[in-house]
Amino acid sequence: MSQGLETPRQTFIDRRNYDAGDRSPICERRQFANSHEGLTPEAAELAHAIDEYKVRHRRRFITYEEMLAVVQSLGYHK
Repeated sequence: MSQGLETPRQTFIDRRNYDAGDRSPICERRQFANSHEGLTPEAAELAHAIDEYKVRHRRRFITYEEMLAVVQSLGYHK
């Protein structure tokens, strides 16, 4: 018997195929540290570029090849 109590229904969101568009992610994906505090400006720029790459490509961790591509996109070369 129902006593008139209803539980709210939650909608399941399959985040594997979820398109967030240009909105910011709920949490940042950091591979190396929990914050960029204490980094030199150059290191902070690299860390920010890597974080942007991971969010844009939906990657939790990146490979050395991907890191090299990020470094080169910032203008560094051998």
